[in-house]
Amino acid sequence: MPDGPRTAICPGSYDPVTNGHLDIIGRAARVFDRVIVGVVNQPLRKNKTLFSPEERQAFIEAATSEQDNIEVQVFSTLLVDFAREHNARAIVKGLRAISDFEYEFEMNQLNRKLAPDIESVYVMASPEYSFLSSTGVKELATFGGDVGDLVPAEVASKLAERIQRR
Repeated sequence: MPDGPRTAICPGSYDPVTNGHLDIIGRAARVFDRVIVGVVNQPLRKNKTLFSPEERQAFIEAATSEQDNIEVQVFSTLLVDFAREHNARAIVKGLRAISDFEYEFEMNQLNRKLAPDIESVYVMASPEYSFLSSTGVKELATFGGDVGDLVPAEVASKLAERIQRR
């Protein structure tokens, strides 16, 4: 294990960041000395993001600005390489449902093969966020639904603007 502060990476596409994401990030920040939110530059599982990496980074920075042990960085490398670059001991991910577990189990096995010294830590979604996903938020917003209690206010505003322009 690396010496120094206990650092964890919370990776994701965060397109857009939701209150569920922020709940997991905040809970990780209570367990680890330093949490780096890793915003995936261009996720492979998604064709195109609605927001640029810099916009996604700014949303998270604004939402976590009062927590001094959280920083946000965009990355374009293997997750384990990003974690090693920051001397992280753990990768923290949220789990909502069985489908999340199946995907994360596969990713964990690959990451463990590449970096057995970095632990994967899974945090169960809080009940009020167990249904919440970025995809669901975008769909709801596309059809005029109110997402104000699902994402930070700035995200809800920018999401409405972006969807109107499409």
